[in-house]
Formats: sequence, C-alpha cells, structure tokens
Amino acid sequence: MTSMTPEQAAWFAQTFDRLVGNVGQALLGKNDVVRLAFTCMLAEGHLLLEDAPGTGKTAMARAMAATVHGSNNRIQFTPDLLPSDVTGVTIYDQKTGRFEFHQGPVFASIVLADEINRASPKTQSALLEVMEEGRITVDGTGHSVGRPFMVIATQNPIEQAGTYRLPEAQLDRFLMKTSVGYPDRASTMEILSGSAVRDRSTALQPVVTTQAVVEMADLAATAYVDQAVLEYISQLAEETREAPEVRVGVSVRGALALVRCAKVWAAAHGRHYVLPDDVKELAHPVWAHRFTLDAEAEFAGATPDAILARILTTVAAPQERAQAKAG
Repeated sequence: MTSMTPEQAAWFAQTFDRLVGNVGQALLGKNDVVRLAFTCMLAEGHLLLEDAPGTGKTAMARAMAATVHGSNNRIQFTPDLLPSDVTGVTIYDQKTGRFEFHQGPVFASIVLADEINRASPKTQSALLEVMEEGRITVDGTGHSVGRPFMVIATQNPIEQAGTYRLPEAQLDRFLMKTSVGYPDRASTMEILSGSAVRDRSTALQPVVTTQAVVEMADLAATAYVDQAVLEYISQLAEETREAPEVRVGVSVRGALALVRCAKVWAAAHGRHYVLPDDVKELAHPVWAHRFTLDAEAEFAGATPDAILARILTTVAAPQERAQAKAG
C-alpha cells in the first residue's frame, strides 16, 4: 500500500473542512466536537456521547448523515427493547414459502443509539457484533451493513436509576467518547433567533457521497507514522496500566485506536504524516473511557482525565526527548 502524498493530504483536509462546515450549519458553535465525530467516522469507529438531553446529539447524527448523502436511523433504547428490534428478524412468507430477513434499524450509514444504557445488557450486546465486524448474524446467516457504518450512542449522565451501565468490554468498542455540551452565548442567540426552524439538519445538502467517505477512510489509513511516534503511543499505554489509581489501563486495541485516529487527524490538518501533537490532542477522547479505576482511588476523587493529563506531562514526546538528549 502506497503512502499518502502531500497533494492527497491537502485534498483530504479541504474535503474534511467542507464536511465539518456543512454540519456546523446545523450544530452551531460546536466545530471541535464535529471534527472529532468525523475523525471517528473516517477512522471507521463508533462514538459515545455522554450528555444532558437537548444538547443536539440527534441533530448532529442527522446532519452528518445528510452531509455524506447517507441514511440514518435512530433507535430509542428502553428496558423492553429486544435484540431483534435492533438487528432485524426473519419472517416466514406464506406466498413464497420462504423465510425472509427484514432489516432492523442498524442497517444505515449512521445509527443513533439513544440512551443506550437504558436497554438490557442482552440488547446492548446486540450492537457488539455489528460494531466490531460490520455484520450481524440472524438464524445462522450473516448480513453485512456495508460502509460507511457508524454508531453514535448516547447516555444520560443524570437519572441513573433503572439504567444498565455499559460493561468495560463494550466501552472499549467505542473509538471515542466525548460530549457536545451547551453552545456559547452567541451561538445560543443565533439558535433562538432562528427558532422557527425546528431541525436545521433537514435543510443541509450533501457534500460528498458515501463512496467518497469510504475512499477518504482508505486514504487516511495510508498516512505515515514514524517508529518514534509508535513507541511514544506504546509507552503512554504502558504508563496507563502502571498508574497506581488504575486497575485496568489501555489495551492494545486502545493503542491501535489512537494510531487510526491520529492518521485521520493528521490528514485533516493537511499532513501526510502523524506528529506527537496529534497523539496528545486525541488521547483524552480516545483513551479516557477505557480506564477502569481502583475503587478507593475513584472514591478519593481520581478521574481518568486527570490521570491521563499527568501521564501526558510525564512522558516526553519524541521531539522533546531528542532535544533533551541534545542538551
């Protein structure tokens, strides 16, 4: 596989900015979150949003699907939701005398799994195979969901009564975890002044086709990562496992996830190579949710973000290391 050229990186960055700018018309003042979301999509991963109701999570999913000329489905997770309500079901057709598979809402370019922690673990796990494999198996028959495919799952940090916390293994399947948050005052004023338009995402025009998204994802995977940067990521991952407050640190899958995201992030900035700064900027959204803290440390107020910030300060980046040796 040939590496990305500077010309291809420049085209990638230009297209990426158009995607972000288009969604920015529907989700005002949240370009940073939108950039992370598209990085997640082009790294062919899934996004977990932990946020209060009414912050624009559904609008972002719809706007992203409209921008890439893709389909989008929303699944409202509830305690009585069944796995077949997510994946689909096989039904016997009396006319043809055959069993026919009826696709569930998971067959879309972007699937919004709303309040995923409200469904039973059995239904939550119905998403596991399709998130990891890009396909589901019903009655022994496999069905591919195609590319691009992205799950944007949300969970509400308040009202935890009657919810089912996502297991660590399932959290690890999400490439990133972030939050949309409330808009700033200027953006809020613009939203309020345009209150006649209930959903701004419906007015968006597609910027690229789904095939172009697949090509961008394949192109981003060819960005160059120096051995020194890989060693840096590996050392950071080891430090998370050795931190005294952490029971389970970042896995090899987590380290790979950071490499994939860093490649897209570099290309989105017009570079065909990854810098240590790309790693630092993405470490929190890609790694913080993968920590399992020691119960006593958590009770004492330790947080994954604080631990990760300390590790990023402690471990010298490759360039800093070279300067220290030279000095």
